[in-house]
Amino acid sequence: MTKTITFNELRSIKDRLPEGSMRRISEELNLNVETVRNYFGGVNYREGKSIGVHVEQGPDGGVVELDDTTILECAYRILEKA
Repeated sequence: MTKTITFNELRSIKDRLPEGSMRRISEELNLNVETVRNYFGGVNYREGKSIGVHVEQGPDGGVVELDDTTILECAYRILEKA
């Protein structure tokens, strides 16, 4: 499922996650932790991969189109429990 949000909104979700959430998401989804960080705006492509995040410049950090919302859904579940 695709989703479009602002870059600042995506970073805000990441910033609200409790300590260790990137590792928790990576373990749950069997992904490299750097790949999860890249999903939220990181740029370490030496260690992690890019997985369907497309950024278009604009106001509020620009618009981000997410090809797959699985990582985002994991983040929302963590925030609900926090």
